[in-house]
Amino acid sequence: MADRNRVGRRTSVSAVILAIGACTSAISAWAQPAQDGSAVVYSTNDLGMQFASVPAGQFPMACSEGVKPVECSAEEKPRHTVQITKAFEIGKTEVTDKQWQAVMGSDPSSYKGDTLPVEQVSFQDVQAFLGKLNARNDGFLYRLPTEAEWEYAARAGTADQFAGATVANSLGRRSPADDWAWYNVQQTQPVANKKPNAWGLYDMRGNVAEWVQDWYDSKYYSKSPMADPKGPDSSDGGRGVRGGTFHDDGPWLTRVSLRMHFQEDYQHFDLGFRVVREKR
Repeated sequence: MADRNRVGRRTSVSAVILAIGACTSAISAWAQPAQDGSAVVYSTNDLGMQFASVPAGQFPMACSEGVKPVECSAEEKPRHTVQITKAFEIGKTEVTDKQWQAVMGSDPSSYKGDTLPVEQVSFQDVQAFLGKLNARNDGFLYRLPTEAEWEYAARAGTADQFAGATVANSLGRRSPADDWAWYNVQQTQPVANKKPNAWGLYDMRGNVAEWVQDWYDSKYYSKSPMADPKGPDSSDGGRGVRGGTFHDDGPWLTRVSLRMHFQEDYQHFDLGFRVVREKR
């Protein structure tokens, strides 16, 4: 179960879905998924961190096609088209304990293991990690994804709430985890043990939730620019967090449009991150 702080910051359930309107453009106008995510070729840095290339394109952000009213909160509206104007590389997996230790020399996680995702890391901790990673000067600039980049990568050319995953009962509670995501299990799980999405990314849903760079604003979608949105300039709501977690009790809490937020110093045993890199 999530603690009270966490529950208080999860998105609320809404009984009304706004009209999708202009964002129901034909899927042919959006970035298209690869045929097989397992066939993706990754690039690797000297720490063994692997990255998948994400193409430029546009996609429908926020509430997914065909969802039930309770599967989309007010913070996930309105549905709107977003353009990602530059290709980027994003981590094949969440940053692991082993990778964190290689950079920081410590292991803050509640659940320890080389291939487990690092957790119990605040946004501030993540910035310290990125600072040290960038100080290695390997030719790349490492950072967190924006909220838009994260959802774009998670959807991988799909428009449904589970990014193409087969989920028997989207609102089922205490449901066994599906083949793409870890949820309703006792602890974090080794990364990349489920199926990847169409762009070769693992655990975008479930396992641990992931920090993004943006300040959080529940009404940002109504004023977001179309091209490369980066969130508001500041916010009392802290930083954005995306993706579900291993102890969520049903798949709907791992939907790719789900938005969460925490203060920058918040740490939890189901909160980690993955990184984006760009050539300097």
